[in-house]
Amino acid sequence: MSSMIPPTASLVKYDNPVVVSKTSDKKSKGRSLKSSQQSTIAALGSGGPVPSPPKAKLPPVESQKNQQTEEILNSILPPREWTESGQLWVQYVSSTPATRLDVINLQEQLDTHLQQRQARETGICPIRRELYSQCFDELIRQITVECGERGLLLLRVRDEIRMTIAAYQTLYESSVAFGMRKALMAEQGKADMEQLIKDLEAEKRELEQQVMELKNKCDAIEKRETEKRLLEEKKHQEELQSLKKTNQQLKAQLEGIIAPQKK
Repeated sequence: MSSMIPPTASLVKYDNPVVVSKTSDKKSKGRSLKSSQQSTIAALGSGGPVPSPPKAKLPPVESQKNQQTEEILNSILPPREWTESGQLWVQYVSSTPATRLDVINLQEQLDTHLQQRQARETGICPIRRELYSQCFDELIRQITVECGERGLLLLRVRDEIRMTIAAYQTLYESSVAFGMRKALMAEQGKADMEQLIKDLEAEKRELEQQVMELKNKCDAIEKRETEKRLLEEKKHQEELQSLKKTNQQLKAQLEGIIAPQKK
């Protein structure tokens, strides 16, 4: 037979594992344990007496109390099960009362596990959360051994805390997904905006080129019109000078004709 490979180490204190040779034994034991646990929890919730399993003889009060404590512990912290070499191993949570030394050892083990597994001190850390959850389960076990009703109340507190954490985790995941969608939309919008900027810059360059061409055309037209105006003014001045000269010649001829007649 090969050596047993135990499950992952936990801060919760368990008894030594036992072998369940047949699967039918496990099923029948699980059914009887489950029905017994349900009746125990229902009785504790209603404030009535806890029914004990039917036996031929009534067990002692101390034995009945221990059995009730074990049933509550198994309902709060179910036994661990694994299969190896064709055999089923079961490990139940310990019902041994805790001492002050056990609490100190639990604190030291918690610190050691946090360092060994390199849990982060701040922020979201699944490792730190798992270890503190195991520590809280061990504290619930220790308190349940002393008082079952107090342990069931702490079980409600633990479940409420887990529900709250799960709700916050869901909210965190949805917010992260929303942020990613917004980031992708912003990235896509950025690409579209950059393309729009490139198109506008290209259009601007085309318009500037058109302005430059129109300005050059305007300057050429203005230059041509200026030269044409100067040419027309020069021509006009020449015609004017020619007419003045002709006028003077005609005037001189007229005076030459009129002057002899006066003599």
